[in-house]
Amino acid sequence: MRTQGSHALLSPKSLSHAIHVLIGSTAFVASFACAATQAPVQTSWGTTAAEPSLPAASAVCTTLTARRTPVNGSLDASDADPSKSAPDTEDLQSAIDHCAVTGGAVKLVAVANGPSGFLSGPLTLRSGVTLWLDKNVTLFASRNPKDFDNGLGLCGIANKTDKVSCYALLNGNHVDNAGIVGEGIIDGRGGSLLTGGANKGLRSWWDVAYQTKTSSVTQHNPRLLNINGGNHFTLSGVTLQNSPNFHVVLDGMDDVLAWNVKILSPSLAYTVQGNACPKGTTPDAKTPATCFTPDTVKNTDGFDPGESTHVVLAYSYISTGDDHVAVKAGSGKGSQHLLFSHDHLYAGHGMSIGSETNTGVSDMTVEDLTVDGHDGSNSVGIRIKSDVSRGGAVSDVVYRGVCMRNVRQPLVFDAFYSSTKTKKSYPSFTGIEVHDFHDLGSVAYGGGQATFEAYASYPLRIVLDNVQFDGTQPTTYLKGHNGGPGTLPANTVFTLGPGPVSFAKAMEQKHGNGVSFDGAVTQSPAPRDCTSAFVPMSSVLATAPL
Repeated sequence: MRTQGSHALLSPKSLSHAIHVLIGSTAFVASFACAATQAPVQTSWGTTAAEPSLPAASAVCTTLTARRTPVNGSLDASDADPSKSAPDTEDLQSAIDHCAVTGGAVKLVAVANGPSGFLSGPLTLRSGVTLWLDKNVTLFASRNPKDFDNGLGLCGIANKTDKVSCYALLNGNHVDNAGIVGEGIIDGRGGSLLTGGANKGLRSWWDVAYQTKTSSVTQHNPRLLNINGGNHFTLSGVTLQNSPNFHVVLDGMDDVLAWNVKILSPSLAYTVQGNACPKGTTPDAKTPATCFTPDTVKNTDGFDPGESTHVVLAYSYISTGDDHVAVKAGSGKGSQHLLFSHDHLYAGHGMSIGSETNTGVSDMTVEDLTVDGHDGSNSVGIRIKSDVSRGGAVSDVVYRGVCMRNVRQPLVFDAFYSSTKTKKSYPSFTGIEVHDFHDLGSVAYGGGQATFEAYASYPLRIVLDNVQFDGTQPTTYLKGHNGGPGTLPANTVFTLGPGPVSFAKAMEQKHGNGVSFDGAVTQSPAPRDCTSAFVPMSSVLATAPL
């Protein structure tokens, strides 16, 4: 937990005792037990974040025992009747609403003989209440769109309307001192056939989403966790998987700690080992799919801390069909003070900023990052993306200590991410630094592609220091896109060194307009040691196909 004034986490020793979190002039007291097992991390804003402890037994106001028995990680055999699509919603919501213990927790536990689950529609989280999913417990989402519809009657279809029409499974507005913890799973069941609405028995949530790939429509699918506003929110130990849409959205919040979180789409319930789906089984926008890959579970972002400040994501594992992380700044006060530390990324579209950067992103640090893209056709490593319709200032972003392999686009800094005729504000990427970056190459794409593209009036300013690729070097001499400069790199001020940059000479020989090279290579360290960096996601999450 953190103290509100300084956003500092207490030491692991202090976490074993009662702690006090100040909310204005009112003391919020909670008891915790359990020693930290992973090293604390130091933030750029002067605080230390440590592994959260589970609530003490005295903090548990309600314990609910799961009643459903999953079969191969699925409840599809038990909820075909849409009138019985969310039998546990009332009990779960009542437990959350009536938790009167200060700093209390609602604990979900399994039956004694193995994995078990709850089946629910949308739930609303409350301030001061932690949802604790114990080991072997899965909170399954309903697959009946009617349960999630917010009154527009659109949830579960794809059409030309872009209005938000679905509640998330877990919702919250201005939630303070709350969280979701434990070793359990929250499963959105994105690949299960819908049991109600126009697509009843015809499409799953992910089939609906795939229609956006084949025609100009908007999907109406629910998110897994969506909170707007609040302070001091904790995610710890839990797995969030198979979301119909984004997995975690924490917008307009201050002081977020996400520690040892696993985010996955698709799980083995909807794919096969290695995501090696047989031909003809994946989505085609016409017939329901029976197997999914990361490339066919559209818009399943992992962790999106939109418009939030003092955010830590540490020791976490993410594999999705879209951005692993998407830091956005589309309204409000923007996003500042973010730390991503000791994280592992797999299939997906990268550790990303954007594409909405209107209100600014600043003071972001990424340290000890491992990316294994599994040669996905859309695999991305680290990326800053925006365009003139939603651009803004992105500044003081540091990547330090990165191991990467099997990624098609390892480095992307792109101010022309989308084609647009609307000109509101120009993207400006300055104070970007990449240190101790080591790419081991890709079987399918060699060194992949590195994109450096900005506007002449707002050049990209980037430091590259000890950035090394093994074997084939990344292609940097590219054609511009979406109305951008004709040849890349373009409109970029590179500061090289003091460590070497393995592809610098190629860029110096061939590049577009507005490119300059400052700095000097004065050191020759070995590439970052990635010997022990890569671990299978299945080693930390049994439901992972990778």
